Amino acid sequence: MHIAGATVLLTGATGGIGRALAHRLARSNATLVVTGRQPGPLETLAAEVGARAVVADLSDPDDITRLADRCPDIDVLVANAALPASGDLLDYTPDQIERALAVNLTAPVLLSRLLAPGMVARRRGHLAFVGSMSGKAATPYSSLYTASKFGLRGFAHSLRIDLHDTGVGVSLVQPGFVRDAGMFAATGAEVPSGVRTVSPDDVAEGVLRAVEDNRAELNVAPLELRLRCALAVQFPDVAARSHRRAGDNPAVHRVIEAQRASR
Repeated sequence: MHIAGATVLLTGATGGIGRALAHRLARSNATLVVTGRQPGPLETLAAEVGARAVVADLSDPDDITRLADRCPDIDVLVANAALPASGDLLDYTPDQIERALAVNLTAPVLLSRLLAPGMVARRRGHLAFVGSMSGKAATPYSSLYTASKFGLRGFAHSLRIDLHDTGVGVSLVQPGFVRDAGMFAATGAEVPSGVRTVSPDDVAEGVLRAVEDNRAELNVAPLELRLRCALAVQFPDVAARSHRRAGDNPAVHRVIEAQRASR
């Protein structure tokens, strides 16, 4: 599906990847609607890219419904919003667990349910979900985040089968470690030595390519990470032993502490 001329709803627009997506979509001549929780940064971004801003809290189902009601003619949904949800599950309250799963998994599912009927009726549209390589392989201290991204991956692939021949495509884009955005940029923690990263612009380009080529899954990550994740899918016990042998990385704990306020 061509982005040029399409009306695109972008969630999580004010984050690092979200901003890159907003600017890239605007340069592709999309009619852009951006959404986020904070009115100030959202309005600033909307002014930068010539978009319409709709404030919404994606942990609130009523807000999601209001967002969909205000965007009835969306051609493309780019579901990018997510909470980091890092750390030991035992440190989370039930409310924090519910909020993480609501934003990371329930919100894209509900938005798809509300927006897809219009796309199907027009026989034109695309649902693009920004996941994570954590949706393919588990890592330490990420059980909640990983659960949400595993779930998003399964949802996207199954929905793609269900919507076959309706004119509506479904894509999943899974970034690896992202520099200048995400957990390292937001927390000040250093990227582990020897780990190659991708940029927010790389992720944005991946999303556009996935939509325009109707790709089922596009992994935006260095080859070595894609291979490790592929092996972890087939041999989860081996991957778990590898993580245990590597031991705790102090940078991971710095990220967890810095992200605690986002729960």
